[in-house]
Amino acid sequence: MSQKHHWEKVYSRKLNEKLGWYKLHLQTSLTWIKELNLGLDAPIIDVGGGASTLANDLLDANYRSITVLDISEKALSSNKARLGKKAELITWLNGDITLVDLLTHQYALWHDRAAFHFLTGLDQQRKYRDKLLKALQPDGHLIIGVFALEAPPKCSGLLVQRYSQNQLSNTFGEEFELVRYQKEQHITPSGVEQMYLYCHFHRMD
Repeated sequence: MSQKHHWEKVYSRKLNEKLGWYKLHLQTSLTWIKELNLGLDAPIIDVGGGASTLANDLLDANYRSITVLDISEKALSSNKARLGKKAELITWLNGDITLVDLLTHQYALWHDRAAFHFLTGLDQQRKYRDKLLKALQPDGHLIIGVFALEAPPKCSGLLVQRYSQNQLSNTFGEEFELVRYQKEQHITPSGVEQMYLYCHFHRMD
C-alpha cells in the first residue's frame, strides 16, 4: 500500500478528533512560534498539518501567510470544511513532502508535528532534508515534533523513527543549530501514551 493510499484510508475511516496524534491545540508549537517574534506576514508552512488545528490558531493570532501541506487530500478537505470561509486565507498543498516542488527560500518557519517520524528510510529522510534546505529562508526556523525514544515503535499501523535531540540534530546537519527542546507526553483518544520530542532549530547557513 502506498503512503498516500494509507493516509487517505486513515482519514476516511476516522473523525479527526479520534486520530492518535490529534490535539485540540498544539500549545507548545504555538508558544514557541509566538516567541520567535516573526512578522505577521512571515511565510509559515505546516508540513503534515492536514487535519491539525494549528493553521486556525495561527489565523486567530493574526498570522497572514500560512501554508498547510499534507499527503492526504481527505485530511486537507476536512480541515477546509472545518475552517469554512477562513480556509480561503490559507494556501493548501496536497503532496508527498519528499517529492513536492517548493519554492526556494519561501518560508521563514517550517513546522512539522508527527510527519517526519514516519519517514523511516535514510533516502526519505535525505529527501525531506533537501526540501527543507531548499524552501527555508536563511536565518529561518524549524519547529518539529517527533516520537521520542520512549514512545511506541508504531503509530497508525506504521513503523516510526524515534529520536533523541542529538539524533535529530545529526539528521538535519550542521546547517541547523538546536535552540531548545522538550519532551511532552501525549495521550491518544484511545488512552495510549506517546512521548513526543519537540525541537526548535535555527538555520545558520
